[in-house]
Amino acid sequence: MFKGCPGAAQIKGTPELTPKTCPDCGEAIEIFTGDMNVTCKCGFVAYNETQSCIKWCRYAKECVGDDLYEKITKGGQ
Repeated sequence: MFKGCPGAAQIKGTPELTPKTCPDCGEAIEIFTGDMNVTCKCGFVAYNETQSCIKWCRYAKECVGDDLYEKITKGGQ
């Protein structure tokens, strides 16, 4: 039976805040583990690297669930 991978806990569990610095303007950007991307005040779009396994793992949809899988693969639209 499929139990999921340890990395999925970062995506499905309690959201964690990851601070980043905008490479364009140097301002702080706050991105949560459930976010696909966040737009800085200057307009730069920062992407969430923790989401990358969803793009290639064949168990991704089963692991994170239909709703979150669709949100991530559709770019958070």
